[in-house]
Amino acid sequence: MTESVSTFELHLNIDNDNSTAVDILANNTSLSRQTIKQVMSKGAVWITQGNNTRRLRRATKKLPKDSEVHLYYDETILSKQPPEPLLIADKSDYSVWFKPYGMLSQGSKWGDHCTITRWAEQHLQPQRPAFAVHRLDRAASGLIIVAHAKRSAAALSQLFQDHKIEKIYHAVVHGRFPASMKMTVDTDIDNRRACSHITLLEYDEQTNRSLVQIEIETGRKHQIRRHLSESDFPIVGDRLYGKEGDTEDLMLCALSLTFTCPTQGGQVNYQTPEAKSLRL
Repeated sequence: MTESVSTFELHLNIDNDNSTAVDILANNTSLSRQTIKQVMSKGAVWITQGNNTRRLRRATKKLPKDSEVHLYYDETILSKQPPEPLLIADKSDYSVWFKPYGMLSQGSKWGDHCTITRWAEQHLQPQRPAFAVHRLDRAASGLIIVAHAKRSAAALSQLFQDHKIEKIYHAVVHGRFPASMKMTVDTDIDNRRACSHITLLEYDEQTNRSLVQIEIETGRKHQIRRHLSESDFPIVGDRLYGKEGDTEDLMLCALSLTFTCPTQGGQVNYQTPEAKSLRL
């Protein structure tokens, strides 16, 4: 069977013990062997053995009989180039990065080459595995933690779950945000409690925009974006919840993270570099 379309998926049962993924996929698609190797490197090939399904990157790995190989090919996704993040701290068992606009926190079955975790795996020295412990919207920028051992991934995930990591965000919003008090927005998101505390930092009368600081008690999907939009102060550049006509990227940045280091103890604080911070 041959595939000529730019997006397709393929699922093949392995009948013998001597085939490699490259051989199998080259014989069943119109893709070149070099292209298949690149697709594997970008995380779009998977193998299922029993109840376990995982990404398959080694082009020379012999596939065991009765396993199944999966190819998820999307030319548009695979052709994307990830923006370059900035390493803030390498603590061996975990690292802290400044994630730019457009970089993903997690991959999909169609690939993971544009994720912060894959970037960390390929660029840190010495090389080590990378595990996502929390997410930051693709359209947002700012600090994100990547774990490099299962024990640190579990410990950091527990800190997030127990709300023991203090997260501060900055956003540029449309309108004059009230200066008299800290606004607390405590409205459910997807039937789960969500609470954000928002404070004015600066207002620009010429553009009618405000720079605000947000502290969150919970971490629901799009929480800050939705709470600000519901409060009639949509974030500049928000294509989902904002004003029509914005041309800028989403002006939301995870500014700082403060927590007790799970490997060395003691409180640590990481800040977005001044040059990457939001301004009016």
